[in-house]
Amino acid sequence: MFLKKFILSFLLLTSFCCFSQKDTIQIGEKKNEITSNRIYNPLSPSKAAFYSAVFPGGGQIYNKKYWKVPLAWAAVGIPTYFYLDNNSEYKRYRKAYKQRKTGIRDEFTLDDGTELISLTGLERAQKTLRGNRDLSLLVVLLGYVLQVVEASVNAHLLQFDASDNISINPSISTNPINFEAPSVGFSFKYTF
Repeated sequence: MFLKKFILSFLLLTSFCCFSQKDTIQIGEKKNEITSNRIYNPLSPSKAAFYSAVFPGGGQIYNKKYWKVPLAWAAVGIPTYFYLDNNSEYKRYRKAYKQRKTGIRDEFTLDDGTELISLTGLERAQKTLRGNRDLSLLVVLLGYVLQVVEASVNAHLLQFDASDNISINPSISTNPINFEAPSVGFSFKYTF
């Protein structure tokens, strides 16, 4: 009984209208034009994605989010550095491995014939460096795609107008079919 009274009093107390924002948007004459402070441009996200795909950070510059440009460059540049470094080291160990297999003195063999790295060590180094190189390439591609997607999503969100009349209207409703048995429902209606 206490629970029913609590729920009923909660519903009665919360059955007022909550308005969160004031409606300031006016629909223009064109279908794609909404005038609040600026004109809606449906091609803006695709332009931002295109600029970002052509030049990393270009979409962020197009969106006038200049502070994101170094992040986009870092997302592509740092893994590119590691890719190039791992690739050059891989080639170095691969060349030494091939030279040692053919009997030619390599850079890891001293003048007196002492080997600094064994043949199996050269094989393991190649395997590790190849894996690191491939992982770096994957991270480069992931960073590149993420900065393109970020520019497009940001262009979408810049055009989102949050000044709509968003309201919540909680109300108590009765069951019109079974009017004799008291049943109470709770509904939220939101408009935007």
